[in-house]
Amino acid sequence: MNAVIDTELTTGSVVSVDGTQIGYLQVGHGPAVVLLHGSMQTSRSHLQLAAALADEHTVVLPDRRGRGMSGPYPANYGIRTEVDDLRAVMASVGAEMVFGVSASGLVVLEAARVDPLIRKVAVYEPALLPADTTHTQWLERFDREMAAGRTSAAMITSMLGLELAPPAMRVMPRRLLEALTSMMLRSEDRKAAPGAVTMSGLAPTLHYEGTLLAEMAGTLDTFAAVKADVLLLGGSKGLRFLRPALDELARALPACRRVEFAGLDHGGPADASKANPGGRPEVVAAELRPFFAAE
Repeated sequence: MNAVIDTELTTGSVVSVDGTQIGYLQVGHGPAVVLLHGSMQTSRSHLQLAAALADEHTVVLPDRRGRGMSGPYPANYGIRTEVDDLRAVMASVGAEMVFGVSASGLVVLEAARVDPLIRKVAVYEPALLPADTTHTQWLERFDREMAAGRTSAAMITSMLGLELAPPAMRVMPRRLLEALTSMMLRSEDRKAAPGAVTMSGLAPTLHYEGTLLAEMAGTLDTFAAVKADVLLLGGSKGLRFLRPALDELARALPACRRVEFAGLDHGGPADASKANPGGRPEVVAAELRPFFAAE
């Protein structure tokens, strides 16, 4: 499916509030929908989902800061930066509907809270944490390891800290994990096409994702002000520590419908690939299509 959609993709860009260029891919025809990617992803992480929507919608896939076609992070980076970028893209393409996943689910919800022009919001397992969370404590060690040039070690730190690591990884010696991860990153870099964004290239963005999660922790009550229709999505095999927030959001959001996909994990909406074998974007699209089509 990616090969087909690649021939139809166009590119565009918009200047955000702080003067930074935010680039995006675009495909399809009809009312515009923005698909905002999550952590360790780019605009190309949801091409299969875009293809499933493109017959009824103009689908817009931005690169978030620090990736691909978009500019760098500012010194004062925070949720406001992400919201400004998203609103700039939505205004540029005339979109009133948006989808976000994990960290970008926070961006999408916050944008809908402050912008009454956003009419429909779909979020998949937004990474909303409680105020007393322990899931941002990895950030200090991550920063030290990145500063020392130990990218593999830093990535392991983030995966363990966010409970993203498979069980086997949690019992392996750190030194062995670091060596295996370094081999994997070097192999990906060697095989990557010119201009491709690799895992090692995306690793620095994890600092900002951690910063975002920490800033937004404990803000659940604020989303009672969201006026948009919200489709709250998750997978039965998703991240367990995010489930309490899904339950509470379902109660707090004024206009919300919740759907749980049997068998899907946290990567359910993203393109199916060797790195994401649990991707089932066609299943997620089956819920998004009627939601975005409804008046």
